[in-house]
Amino acid sequence: MNEQGNTLVRKLAFWGIPFSITVLCLKLSAWWVTGSVALLSDGLESTVNVVAAFIAYFVIRYAQKPADDDHQFGHHKAEYLSAVVEGVLIVLAALLIVKEAWSGLMAPRLPDAPAIGLAINAFAAILNGIWARVLIRVGRQHSSPALLADGQHIMSDVVTSGGVLIGLVLAILTGYAILDPVLAIVVAINILFQGSKVIMHSLGGLMDRAVEPEEDEAIKKAIAENSTGVLGVHDLKTRRAGAVAFIDFHVVVPSALSVGAAHEICDRLEDAIREAIPGAVLAIHVEPESEQAHGVRVEFQETGV
Repeated sequence: MNEQGNTLVRKLAFWGIPFSITVLCLKLSAWWVTGSVALLSDGLESTVNVVAAFIAYFVIRYAQKPADDDHQFGHHKAEYLSAVVEGVLIVLAALLIVKEAWSGLMAPRLPDAPAIGLAINAFAAILNGIWARVLIRVGRQHSSPALLADGQHIMSDVVTSGGVLIGLVLAILTGYAILDPVLAIVVAINILFQGSKVIMHSLGGLMDRAVEPEEDEAIKKAIAENSTGVLGVHDLKTRRAGAVAFIDFHVVVPSALSVGAAHEICDRLEDAIREAIPGAVLAIHVEPESEQAHGVRVEFQETGV
């Protein structure tokens, strides 16, 4: 990620704090005027957004620090920690919702001033939807796990709000007050599902998961199209740490090739791969042709290398 991208990610992470507080206040206002358990559950989920916004901002700042003696590959993985914490907070929010919904099941009642409460909640959902799309787009564009997790969680909040609004309208129209707490429990189940997805995706990053399949194909294509002078390629390994992709592979060249010529080949491959995967960190190991006689396996035959 370039400095311009870093700055954009930091700014969005910072503005996520006042934005999430504003949405929380709107949702709690909707609950206060109605007394709806479902609206309270929606508001409780937004408390997670506030905490997550604070965590994301400080973690993103830390993750963008340059490499140092203690962290020679950079601090990029810190963003995964933020995403894991957010996933745990999502699960806790779901449990709080179930607790509130249970009391509502025992004594269900229709919400007060439903029109005002629903209008406030709908406005908050619209704001959330716009903000979530921005975070997801920028998070994907600049490979920021923390920003992407924040955007995906807020988008799940939008879905939750939509379900709450529909359910409350049905409760008011039918007169079945029990639909309110029942809907809150459905919301909690959805939140648990979303939280588990965030946690699993982030744990994959902490465990050095390989790059995405489309990125892997882009790497192989770049190697295939820029492999003039290369006799074979093998042992391609990749991993992603936040915004940075680490790529490692071996190339086999003629034994008589000079060091300078081999270096030019590596430069050409590095330029092509970085064009396909911006900001990639590469390690290319050059091996003489004689190594093939000792069982070196040549890969990527399907791409022409």
